[in-house]
Amino acid sequence: MSLVAIPEVLASAAVDVADIGWVLWSAAGATASPTTQLLAAAQDEVSVVIAEAFAGYGRQYQALSAQAAVLHNEFVQALAAAGAAYAGAEAANVWSQALERDVFGAINAPTQLLLGRPLIGNGANGTAAHPDGGAGGLLYGNGGDGYSQTAPGLTGGAGGAAGLAGRGGAGGTGGVGAAGGAGGAGGWLIGDGGPGGGGGAGATSGQSGGNGGTGGRAWLIGQGGAGGAGAAGAAGEAGSAGSSPGDPGGAGGTGGFGGVGGAGGAGGQLIGSGGAGGVGGDGGLGGAGGSGATGAVGGSPGANGLAGGAGGEAGAGGSGGAGGVGGASGLFGHTATQGAGGNGGKGGDGGAPGDGGAGATGTYANNGTGIGGVGGAGGNPGKGASGGAGGAGSVTGVTGADGHTPTTGGNGGIGGKGADGLVFGQDGGAGGVGGAGGNVGNGGTGGTGGTGAGGAFNTNGTGGTGGSGGTGGEGGAGGAHGGSGGLGGAGGTGSAGGNGINGGFGGNGGAGGTGGSDYMGNTANQGNGGNAGAGGNSIASSGGTGGTGGTGGNGYAGGNGGNGGDGGNGGRAGLDGSGGAGGEGGTGTGGNGGTGGNGGTGAAGGHAGSGGHSVSGNGGQGGNGGNGTNGGDGGNGGASDFGDGGDGGNGGNNNGDIFGNGGNGGNGGNGTNGGNGGAGGISGAVGTGGTGGTGGNASADGHGGTGGTGGEGRGTWGNGGNGGNGGTAGDGGTAGDGGNGGTGGISNGGTGGNGGNGGNGGNVGDGGTAGDGGEGGQGGTGGTGGNGGNGGNGGIAGDDGTAGGGGNGGHGGSTVGGNGGTGGTGGRGGAGGGVGLGGTAGTGGTGGDGGDGGNGIDGVNGGASGYGGDGGGGGSSVGGTGGTGGNGGNAGRGGGAGRPGASSGAGATGGNGGNGGTSIGGTGGTGGNGGNGGNGGNGVGGAAGGNGGAAGAGGVGGTSIGGNGGTGGNGGAGGNGGVGNGTGGTGGNGGAGGFGGTSTGGVGGTGGSGGTGGNGNFNAGGTGGDGGDGGDSVGGGSGDSGQPGYPNSGRNGGAGGVGGAGGTP
Repeated sequence: MSLVAIPEVLASAAVDVADIGWVLWSAAGATASPTTQLLAAAQDEVSVVIAEAFAGYGRQYQALSAQAAVLHNEFVQALAAAGAAYAGAEAANVWSQALERDVFGAINAPTQLLLGRPLIGNGANGTAAHPDGGAGGLLYGNGGDGYSQTAPGLTGGAGGAAGLAGRGGAGGTGGVGAAGGAGGAGGWLIGDGGPGGGGGAGATSGQSGGNGGTGGRAWLIGQGGAGGAGAAGAAGEAGSAGSSPGDPGGAGGTGGFGGVGGAGGAGGQLIGSGGAGGVGGDGGLGGAGGSGATGAVGGSPGANGLAGGAGGEAGAGGSGGAGGVGGASGLFGHTATQGAGGNGGKGGDGGAPGDGGAGATGTYANNGTGIGGVGGAGGNPGKGASGGAGGAGSVTGVTGADGHTPTTGGNGGIGGKGADGLVFGQDGGAGGVGGAGGNVGNGGTGGTGGTGAGGAFNTNGTGGTGGSGGTGGEGGAGGAHGGSGGLGGAGGTGSAGGNGINGGFGGNGGAGGTGGSDYMGNTANQGNGGNAGAGGNSIASSGGTGGTGGTGGNGYAGGNGGNGGDGGNGGRAGLDGSGGAGGEGGTGTGGNGGTGGNGGTGAAGGHAGSGGHSVSGNGGQGGNGGNGTNGGDGGNGGASDFGDGGDGGNGGNNNGDIFGNGGNGGNGGNGTNGGNGGAGGISGAVGTGGTGGTGGNASADGHGGTGGTGGEGRGTWGNGGNGGNGGTAGDGGTAGDGGNGGTGGISNGGTGGNGGNGGNGGNVGDGGTAGDGGEGGQGGTGGTGGNGGNGGNGGIAGDDGTAGGGGNGGHGGSTVGGNGGTGGTGGRGGAGGGVGLGGTAGTGGTGGDGGDGGNGIDGVNGGASGYGGDGGGGGSSVGGTGGTGGNGGNAGRGGGAGRPGASSGAGATGGNGGNGGTSIGGTGGTGGNGGNGGNGGNGVGGAAGGNGGAAGAGGVGGTSIGGNGGTGGNGGAGGNGGVGNGTGGTGGNGGAGGFGGTSTGGVGGTGGSGGTGGNGNFNAGGTGGDGGDGGDSVGGGSGDSGQPGYPNSGRNGGAGGVGGAGGTP
């Protein structure tokens, strides 16, 4: 948890705990009377005693509750005090942290410049571009750590070396299959070596793991670094299955070797133990053998089915890596030991063998014998690889365990089925022989004999003989006892005899196949005899007697069925969906258009539907955007041919997400009078408020809709949305107000949000009034105040619109112990409207107040106040009088002084007055007055009061062609000097008067009056400040002299300022 957040967390917890206590005590008080004053159920003695007993319990509870309340209040006070203590500690540490940075910067600058290495400090860690860690400081400092690679095949970065004293940096981990980086060396005098980096594990089939990096050495005194661990090898690739009929399966690949552990670093030559060797990596598992392919069906004359392919051999496991050698020990001191060797890696497991393929079905086509194909032989299991040897050292590493060899071999393939008889009385083909099992595998089952054909007339077909069972696989060699032989394959079932024709006898069932023998010569049970064929149906006489079925052998018991597979995992929950689009409003005929539907609620708010269209009524309102991560845009207002256009819907608010932006307001509908744009949505914690909707377009005689209000930024750093633009045509709509900026963050607070821009006035009709710029957000603690918003532009054509006032600048934040933030610069006043006849130009916006400077810490000066904003320029006029320039903003107050020894900050210079407007054939506008200078800060404990800021210069008078030049603006008043026990600050000088206006063919304007000098202040023993000099005027009449400063009792006031010089005609 950040220390910056702890005071606020504790304060919030204290409030919550206090609220809990209030609820508990309120509940206890509500139950006091009913539980402590119980009435007896009757007037007998027993009832009275029972009532008193329960009432006594109630009184005891109230007494305990009161004691608990006292403890609860003490706990709340402790939480609040803890928060205050944290805040005080943070404030006290600000100065020491800044001092530490400054001191180290001064110490390290010479060696950093000459040798590229600091004198004191740690080396930088490696990066992807420069993997090796940087060296530590020459005098003291640890080496930087090497970079751990993410790309395959790249060696990890080496650790940086320490200076005279310090620890070596650790080596970085290698990429896939690559070695780790070496550890950095320890300090020349004292310090341990850095550990080596681990190797990268193998990734591709059979790839060996990377070796561990070597540990860094110690020079004179210190421990050697440990070697890095070797990485595990990758598993071998599995063999592929046979592709063509009868092809054998591919052999599995050998597992990769484990990486060798890194050697330990040497201990200090004087005193120190060697580092331990790294552990070897595990060997990779062997790959499984592939399954053989099924044999092909015999196709040439007399051909049998081809045998199935043999299963592939499994791959051997990889050997484990050897452990790293331990580092050598030092010469003197305690007896140092060599590092322990690493453990060998585990050998890879042998792969599972593949099963033999099934024999093909026999055929009688092209004079074939009809015998089924022989089943393929099962593969042998792969042998597990030996474990890696342990590394040498003070303790020899343990040899890795051998890999596991599977105890089951591949099963032989099933023999192919014999062919069925084709012509009258033809015997069925014999089933194919089952395939031999692999080592410790089971032999394949013999194929089923084919069915005999029906006898021709009196000839009876004999059922085919069942195929012989496959031979059982050889038992695997073991320790004390050999493995069991595989079971012989079951004999094939004889097929049914064919039906006799014209009353012939049914054919005899085929004999069961012979069981296969295991590797010790034991014969498996014979298969069951085939069922006798049914007697033939007689065409003209009685049916013949069915043949006798063959005797079946006793088969081995069948195995248990396998378990069913696990069910699949459920699907993951879906993320928040987008909100649905709002429905469209209905179409009205002669009435009002329908209201657009509201947007659905979702992760991203849906767009609201458009308002309905009306022929002669008013357009419907657009729907509201849905709430979500990003608020949906508001719907468009409905259009109307003769009525008023509908208002645009409001943008969706983002109340459920931190980073969401508020939706944009909908556009107003078109009509006689354009609808107003919707308000922008409210943003989340860090989002931006939505932009207000654009006002609707009016018809020739209508008024443009009012632009929507910009969305409010609710987040810690949210910016207010921009106001919407006024509608086009008709009388210009009024632009919406800009949204409020978000509140600044806590501690080293964020910059206050910028105020939204005012909307543009409407075109063609009477100029709309521009919206006021949004207020800047509250500045964060210690942060810089935000800039005020720009005033809107006046409307074009028509009667001149009045320009909007500039937004107020944000207030500067304050902080404990730090320098106060600089106040925000005041916004510029809006430009006056153009082209109109005789219109009055807009007044420039007032500059924002500068933020209060923070109290300085011991010996540190208070922060300077912000500069006032410049006043806006006066408007131009054709044949009329130019507009008056705006007044410059007032400068903020100077910062308060810190403890004794510090001086308070000086007040800043006030803003310059705006220039007067230009007039063609008329009188130029009067220049704006300069802003007042800021007041100097108050001194504490003998510190001198700050000097008042100088006032801004007055604006230049307007230029007139053929008329009289405008009068220059008056200079602003100088700031007041600060109060302190020491010498009072000097009042600021009054601003210079503005230049008289230039006139072509007319009389030049009169220069502005100089500003009044600031008042000098005092405290005990202090001398009052001198008043500021009056401003000079140029190009017009003489400026008035500045007013003298007002002294306070106890000291003389400052001298009055000198009047400005007369202007040049």
